[in-house]
Amino acid sequence: MSTVPGITLNDGNTIPQLGFGVFQIEPGETAEAVTEALRV
Repeated sequence: MSTVPGITLNDGNTIPQLGFGVFQIEPGETAEAVTEALRV
């Protein structure tokens, strides 16, 4: 399993550093792409 890098917030909590871009995606494909990304 790979390690996901994290970002430490000002309050000391750490969140995963993940990115998923939908810039210039076809409007009809956005919902399906985001749903699939959340499944991963």
